[in-house]
Parts: sequence; structure tokens; C-alpha cells
Amino acid sequence: MQSLIGTGVALVTPFKEDFSIDTEALTRIVNFSIAGGVEYLVVLGTTAENATLTPEEKELVITTIVAANKGRLPLVLGVGGNDTRKVVAELETRDFSDFAAILSVSPFYNKPTQEGIYQHFKAISIASPVPVIIYNVPGRTSSNMLPKTVLRLANDFQNIVAIKEAAGDLVQAMQILKDKPKDFMVISGDDMIALPMVLAGGAGVISVIGQGFPKEFSEMIRLGLNHKVTEAFQLHYRLSEAIDMIFEQGNPAGIKQVFQSLGLADSYLRLPLVQVDESLRQRITQFIENLDK
Repeated sequence: MQSLIGTGVALVTPFKEDFSIDTEALTRIVNFSIAGGVEYLVVLGTTAENATLTPEEKELVITTIVAANKGRLPLVLGVGGNDTRKVVAELETRDFSDFAAILSVSPFYNKPTQEGIYQHFKAISIASPVPVIIYNVPGRTSSNMLPKTVLRLANDFQNIVAIKEAAGDLVQAMQILKDKPKDFMVISGDDMIALPMVLAGGAGVISVIGQGFPKEFSEMIRLGLNHKVTEAFQLHYRLSEAIDMIFEQGNPAGIKQVFQSLGLADSYLRLPLVQVDESLRQRITQFIENLDK
């Protein structure tokens, strides 16, 4: 899975004023990310407001991104949920010919035990026709997939090839990095600590901010992978203020404001999410204007 080393971006779903999907804006964002040098694209993750999309809209997002990408970059599809049977059913029926892997989140709301998490991903591994990236994001799921469980999955199932680790805990990530199988990848799911995770042995990041500042962010990760620490941290500190801002009032509200400020897409979100306030809008716009000064 060398193609998934570096920066992947979790694409937003842009909406028009009537809250329908803006496929033209989505195409612009795909092209902007690719031109900026990211290594792969993640389709229908949390940042895509997946929870508020109908099945038909999800298919529209997929077909739009596949058409815009034109085979240029590997695509990863978000296929997850808290009902194992439904996830397995999708894996058994969907055509994955356009995708290099799936990204599957640890079950949310149910709060399973570590054994329950293991059995969930075991079922996904058995059903999946493509490699699996497991996804730990305790802030959204209310349960933490512990390093012991991650390592158990990594050792037991050859097609579980990576974890997107978004606990925000560098020590936990380092525990996995220390004991993981050689080819198992630890991918940061937290933009602010992506560089330290790469320097500790991580394979890169699945990023939110990377689609808004693809040139700078993907170069930072490449520098980190090449152990050019000083140069990498220079870029990190140039972007750190923006990383804080895009999550200040929730994701993807912040990154959608970045796209509005860049003129690529409007910043509409579907309830219960709302746009950033005027103060944050102005600060994000000012940051973009000053970035290359």
C-alpha cells in the first residue's frame, strides 16, 4: 500500500444555497487538491457530512469524485457504521473497482468493548474485497480502540493494512508504532500532530486542512517522511494557526469557510451543523490573504 503513504484528504461535500450537492464545486475541490500535490483522496468520510446524505446523494458524491479524479490518484471510500451487519452487507454488494481501500470507523454510540470492536473489524475484514484502514476517533465514537486491540487486528488479518489514529494521543500512537507488524501503517487522523506522528514512524495523514492548503500541507508531510525536520516544522508552524481555526467551531464548518474564502465553494452545511460566525470567517480569510506574504 505504498500509494497510501503521504497525505490523503477527507473531502467535503459542498452544498448550494438550497442544500443540494454542488457537483461543480466538488470537482473544483478535487482538482485543487490534486494540483496541490496530495497523494490520495478519501471519499465519504465524516468531513463529507456523510450522516446527512441520502443513499442517492452518496452515490452522486462517489460518481462525481471518480469522474473528476480521472484515475489520477488512489481513492479510499468510507464504509463504516455501528451496525456490523449493514456494513458487511455494503461490502458484499458494492463495486469497489475504483477504490484502493476502505476507511472504516470504530462503531459509535453503542460503545462496544474491546472484544466487540475486534469482532466488528474481523467481520469487515472477512467481507471486504479491498484493503481495510481501521479508524479510531474516540471524540466521535465515545470509545477508544486501544493499542492492544489495534495490534491484534493488524496481526490477525492481512487485509487490515492501516489505522487512521485520531485519538489525539501521541503516546498511544507511539505504542502502536513500536509494536506493529512491519508493513502495517499508522496514519494520523489529527492535523495538528500529523508531523510528530510521521517523525515517530507514521505513514502520513488523512487530513482535513490538507484539501484547503494542499501544497503546503502535503509538502510538510513529505519533508517529515524524508526526515527533513527543520524544514517540515517551518511549514507546520506556518499552518498551525489555520489548523486551530478550522476546528474551532466544528468540522467541516471551518474547512468549508476556507473554500469559500478561496472562491472554490460556498460554506453551506446541513443542520445540525452551521456555518462559522463572522469573527472566524474574517480570521480565516485574513490568514489566507497573508499566507504567502
